Amino acid sequence: MKDLKLPAGWAWARLGELGEYVNGRGFKKSEWSETGRPIIRIQNLTGSGSAFNYYAGTLEERHTVHPGDLLVSWAATLGVYIWQGSEAALNQHIFKVKPFIDRSFLRHLIDYKIQELLAASHGSGMVHVTRSKFDELPVAIPPLAEQQRIVDTLEGGLSRLDAAADAVGGAKRRIKPFIASVLDRTALGALSADAPVQHATDGSQRLLAGLSSKRFDYAALPSLPEGWFWRRSSDICEFISSGSTPKSHLMYAGSGDVPFLKVYNITQDGRVDFTNKPTYVDRETHEKQLRRSRVRPGDVLTNIVGPPLGKTAVVPDQYPEWNINQAIVAFRAGHEVHPEWLSLALRSPIVLGMLQKTAKATAGQFNVALSTCRELPLPIPPMSTQLDLVAQSTELLEVSDRFASQVALISLRSHHLRQATLRRAFTGKLVSQDPADEPASVLLDRIRTERKAQGDRLKRGGPRLRKTAGPDSPPPPPASSTPSATAVQQELPL
Repeated sequence: MKDLKLPAGWAWARLGELGEYVNGRGFKKSEWSETGRPIIRIQNLTGSGSAFNYYAGTLEERHTVHPGDLLVSWAATLGVYIWQGSEAALNQHIFKVKPFIDRSFLRHLIDYKIQELLAASHGSGMVHVTRSKFDELPVAIPPLAEQQRIVDTLEGGLSRLDAAADAVGGAKRRIKPFIASVLDRTALGALSADAPVQHATDGSQRLLAGLSSKRFDYAALPSLPEGWFWRRSSDICEFISSGSTPKSHLMYAGSGDVPFLKVYNITQDGRVDFTNKPTYVDRETHEKQLRRSRVRPGDVLTNIVGPPLGKTAVVPDQYPEWNINQAIVAFRAGHEVHPEWLSLALRSPIVLGMLQKTAKATAGQFNVALSTCRELPLPIPPMSTQLDLVAQSTELLEVSDRFASQVALISLRSHHLRQATLRRAFTGKLVSQDPADEPASVLLDRIRTERKAQGDRLKRGGPRLRKTAGPDSPPPPPASSTPSATAVQQELPL
């Protein structure tokens, strides 16, 4: 990389020498409190979790985060953030950064280098970047004045991209509720010509009279349109059976006699996707050991182990026979119900919600019993209505799918444009160079001199100097009487 020709005034540096990167503190559960400073964890930065733990004890300044501080998460999810909350405590796996160059420039530079840091990360579970890989990452640095010009130009363009990304994100968030609404309105007859729904005294539950269930309150089911009835799934299906899984040496990746479906082969949008890590079993295993888990085209599959629950699809006719693992249940529709209607009803929030309420949580997994699936109540309209509503819902869901595809395409283009903009910024092509700018090499020499002097003072037992320059200011020249930035934290075994 250092063989690349740099623009005039630019120089190569290592990421670790451009700032002081202080790792957070590991807080024990016994130290958590109901009051005090919120403890910033990675999920609080990414938005995947909004709840905070708190710390009421004494905290070193280096582990204290103030509004506006620059933070970098280096484990699980790599990212760069400006802290917008109140004064807080910094958890481990996050750096608090004190820049030695323009702070905004360094923030965007690290953001641009995230992919390189990810490529250098390791760990099969929670990936993380070692301190040495972080510190040694080579970066090209422009003069300080050009850094500030780049930031001014860059943030104008990125703010427009961020606004577009927010709009796309809002559109994506509306897709799922729209699909849920279509499925529920269809399953309960709101889209049917038989609507409006009758009063609560109607007879839509009468075919469940005399039937009992420990899991479902049949008498509390919502009313359905004229001619619709709630039916127990075992009464309208030829069979309901879960799959099983053979020993690993009886399963073959890529090719074989009979396709063997796992939960990941059922998509969230109601399809079987056998291109995803296809697995097969041989004919003998299919017909003997797995004979009770054989399925055929038209059977309806849903997963009973999650999260997430509710992945449901009709078996396609790609193969004459299939097999399923133990995390999937197969429903074979009887003469009163069409497979597509059965699939639609099982995907609807009202039916899925009933199943989810019965799920038992074990070691982070949700499990639904096969007997529960057999007692599950389903809304069943006349066959002609089923076919009409399946056609209507299919059309609406196809519109939603096309919209989702367009949103995904726009999101991808926005990402590529953002990366292209950052690439121009950090290769010297976003703004012009000014020969009057102090070269970056001079700035870097000043930083290195100050850090060496700081290290020498610490070795002699001298006082740690306080940083008095602003957060966007580089360290002053050695001859200046202004105190320099504190030394970088000693390398930690991250």
